[in-house]
Amino acid sequence: MKRIGLFGGTFNPIHLGHLRTAVEVGEKLNLDSVYLIPSALPPHKDSHALISAEDRLAMARIAVEGSGLFQVSDVELRRSGPSYTIDTVRHFKSRFGDAALFWIVGSDAFLELDTWKDYQALLDEIAFVVMTRPGFPDGENLRDAMDVFIRSKISGGYRSEASGYFHSEKKPILPVRVSLIEISSSRMRELIRAGRSIDFMAPEKVLAFIKEKRLYL
Repeated sequence: MKRIGLFGGTFNPIHLGHLRTAVEVGEKLNLDSVYLIPSALPPHKDSHALISAEDRLAMARIAVEGSGLFQVSDVELRRSGPSYTIDTVRHFKSRFGDAALFWIVGSDAFLELDTWKDYQALLDEIAFVVMTRPGFPDGENLRDAMDVFIRSKISGGYRSEASGYFHSEKKPILPVRVSLIEISSSRMRELIRAGRSIDFMAPEKVLAFIKEKRLYL
């Protein structure tokens, strides 16, 4: 059975933190592939700071060109309306019905899962991989925060084990420690606007694309 990770986000722009942590998740979960899924109309983000979805998709494709692990999906660009995760998950389930699917997310986003559309149904559909994030709870602190959140917002039926949270009816929730890389898309945008260097924060071809198209100025 194939094991496929789904990693959604605005990728505004994509950077080495996104890519390195996804590689580490792929290794730890023995994933065959990781799909990067740029969001077209993210319901939880301020669209004012977003460049076009087409440019963000192009940067994702440039970033992973030639990779044996990564694929890039334009499914959210091809769908009208807000980019809801539940719709994307169901698309991939219909496409890869016999595969084990994992939704990859940062701990900050996971701890707001109760604000997502049909979030209860999501845990019926797909396992969640919750990555550590710089500036957010880590180690035992993360497990404590997840314990409280899962019991109060998702289901008291989850049991906590060393490798994650398991339920008789819902999909697992798997905390994964990854390298805490202090790079963020918002910081990159700030540096660009300030006329400062963003060298070594993203793949060189992505940096060249940003410079050529004068993005984020």
